[in-house]
Amino acid sequence: MGTVALAVTDGMLHFELAVAYEVFGPAPAAVTVPWYDLAVCGPDAVRVGRFRLEPDAGLDRLRHADTVIVPGWADVDVPPPADLVDAVRAAHAAGARVASLCTGAFVLAAAGLLDGRRATTHWAHTAELADRHPRVEVDPDVLYVDNGTVLTSAGKAAALDLCLHLVRLDHGSSVANAVARRLVVPPLRAGGQAQFVTTPVPAQDDHPLAALLPWVLERLDRPLTVDDLARRARTSSRTLGRHFRAATGTTPLQWLLTQRIRRAQELLENTDDSVDAVAAATGMGTATTLRRHFNRTVGVPPDTYRRTFRARSRPGPTA
Repeated sequence: MGTVALAVTDGMLHFELAVAYEVFGPAPAAVTVPWYDLAVCGPDAVRVGRFRLEPDAGLDRLRHADTVIVPGWADVDVPPPADLVDAVRAAHAAGARVASLCTGAFVLAAAGLLDGRRATTHWAHTAELADRHPRVEVDPDVLYVDNGTVLTSAGKAAALDLCLHLVRLDHGSSVANAVARRLVVPPLRAGGQAQFVTTPVPAQDDHPLAALLPWVLERLDRPLTVDDLARRARTSSRTLGRHFRAATGTTPLQWLLTQRIRRAQELLENTDDSVDAVAAATGMGTATTLRRHFNRTVGVPPDTYRRTFRARSRPGPTA
């Protein structure tokens, strides 16, 4: 997945475009793996909001890319240009992985790539996407949807979540975390998390979760319960649940399980520890428990994940 083409044309949203450029552009200093070759592709000079952009190549370059990113489409009431739709469709037919950010889903839907697939977009436009494209299974309650070769995200910050997800798929959790650190964002939001939460991040130092979350992350090898977390936060279990739902869009136990799975991915990628050892280090207790939760969340067993990741990361033969 080394070549990334960023599809641009008049009427794109500049925030989502910039997010993709930041993630897939120059590699962070801490990253030593071969990085992406990013090309901005569009028809001549394009107007993006109040900015004028000079593409590196035309839209025909999309079909030669490993990954095509389609940023948000500013006015969903205006059909996307036919040349953009045709180029995205041709790229996918040629084998490219295609991802839309925010309302870029309308471009993918117009290309027929979302027919029969689950997809999402910004919560304010999910109803319109479903009405206009009834063959698309629109999910308004998630940050992003990964269908393998076709991916869609909700709006704004969720676009960054999907881009980090792609980096994690290609290079593993450690590299994705390095990118997130450079961007000063948490690499922790899973795709199934709710789009709209009243407090996306516990920003205040006195927020009940501000000190609790780092405390938990340092103790993932322990059999923590909701009561343990509530005692640490000096609140009731019910109040803790409300805080978690408001701040993360999920329950304390689901958030904790997500962090355990993420830690397991890092250990499988970067160590030769047995599955039993990984289970112990992530608080899963037994290899059987780890395999059950890991397979359900990631889609493959831990052993398969390790083999696949290392095969994908191994340098290819030199010419």
